[in-house]
Amino acid sequence: MTKKKLHISLYQFIIASLFVVFSFSGAAAQEDATTSDGESSAPVEATDAPADSGAGGNATQGEALFKANCASCHRLYKDAVGPALFNVTQRHDREWLYKWIKNSSALIASGDAEAVALYNEWGQSNMNAFPQLSNSDIDDILAYTDTPKPVATTIERTEEVGGGTVDNTMTNNLVLGALALVLVVLIVVLFAVNTTLKRFAAANGIQTEFEEEKPARTPIWQLFIQNQFLVLVSAVFLLLASAYFVYGGLMSVGVDQGYAPVQPIHYSHRIHAGVSQIECKYCHSSVRESKHAGIPSLNVCMNCHKSIAEVAESTYAEGMEEYGIDYNKEIQKLYKATGWSDAEQAFVGEEEPVRWVRIHNLPDLAYFNHAQHVQAGNIACQTCHGEVQEMEIMYQYSPLTMGWCINCHRETNVDLQGNGYYEEIHKELSEKRGGRQLTIADLGGLECGKCHY
Repeated sequence: MTKKKLHISLYQFIIASLFVVFSFSGAAAQEDATTSDGESSAPVEATDAPADSGAGGNATQGEALFKANCASCHRLYKDAVGPALFNVTQRHDREWLYKWIKNSSALIASGDAEAVALYNEWGQSNMNAFPQLSNSDIDDILAYTDTPKPVATTIERTEEVGGGTVDNTMTNNLVLGALALVLVVLIVVLFAVNTTLKRFAAANGIQTEFEEEKPARTPIWQLFIQNQFLVLVSAVFLLLASAYFVYGGLMSVGVDQGYAPVQPIHYSHRIHAGVSQIECKYCHSSVRESKHAGIPSLNVCMNCHKSIAEVAESTYAEGMEEYGIDYNKEIQKLYKATGWSDAEQAFVGEEEPVRWVRIHNLPDLAYFNHAQHVQAGNIACQTCHGEVQEMEIMYQYSPLTMGWCINCHRETNVDLQGNGYYEEIHKELSEKRGGRQLTIADLGGLECGKCHY
């Protein structure tokens, strides 16, 4: 039995009105976030433009020279292997700085009191000589060291109208408030009209609700059972689908493709292998001679991170906004594990083992030699591990199944470049096979004993 109501659908109107108001609110908010000329009014980082020093140095050129010659031992605003260099021109005379930077050892040997004091203050560490730098180059570097540390500020954007200023946010709020008031008035009016019509119908004996009888219908499940052909087709389909999913599930046992565990110290291959272009073999050095690629020692990390305690501001912002990772905190985890003190520039604490989580793990019944593939076969790391230089979080790219390995052996040609051993074998076997290019399978790459013995 159903009932048909003849009064106005008040709730549908309210929902539609709210949708219109919220849509306008979103558009107004978006308009408020953008200025009239299309530029965003979001908080920006205000930095003081590097000013040229009194000696006419160029801070922009000085930044490039600083990173090429000084950054391995010095930072601008924090002590490292050497002292922080911000405002160094206020601590030392410029002529003295020329002599010190070009040959600090000679200045110390001459008995210069200021040079000897600085030498003793920093543990008698010898500074590299830079005789190739001219006074103009040094002026550029000193201009860069005088650059104030950036301070984040928020800029409020207003528009001038008739000699005054009108805040876009306030204008939008007034418009939204007016629309909301109109909506409330409409709801009250419609509610009153609906109530009045109901009373009028009741007073005049007008029927507003009707009952309607529907013919009895046969349930769908009964119709399905009565159709034997449809039952047979459905049963066959279910059996085939079940077999497909069961087979797929069984074949995926032990296949960890896409596995990306959380590591105790976050390491971004995207930054190291991608942005910084560090070669894979620098960290995974054992891949040249061993079956294992190996886990790099933390000493390898400290080769660079003794001088890199903080990432660039743009890199830090990218990590927080896109990946939710504080790279500076991850570097501090590295320091804690190695016992390194950034303040003292020495290993003063106790070492702590890092419990890395293994990602690629072949079964014991399978033998794989990295050196044979990387060194002898000249196979790129990306062939098996994917575009590692683009991975923020390392994961298993390939399935590493037996079928996947065999297909690779069938499709990969033997690389003869700079490999006299393969050149001789390739020449003999190629003549027996009609002179065609040989694949790894032709060299026995499909024999069971290659991987299982």
